[in-house]
Amino acid sequence: MFVVELSLKLSPMPISVQRKSLEAAQGLYGEIRQAMESGHPQLMDLRCEKSEEKQICLRSSEIVSVQLYEKSAMGAGSKRPGFSTGG
Repeated sequence: MFVVELSLKLSPMPISVQRKSLEAAQGLYGEIRQAMESGHPQLMDLRCEKSEEKQICLRSSEIVSVQLYEKSAMGAGSKRPGFSTGG
């Protein structure tokens, strides 16, 4: 399982969407990145492949960052995947 995680403006909690394959996760990552680069706010409907009843609609202009990682990278007691902003 792969996770595409979004950070939103003025929101302390990220939004995560899961994909079953790396190709699907990379496709979603590219779609979100393209929406961020376009400079034209648009609504994005996202649905989780693990729990298909979970879905969210958000405005692309509110996305600050997007990251992609494999869910198995999160083990018990391990550091959360991503990038550290601390020195």
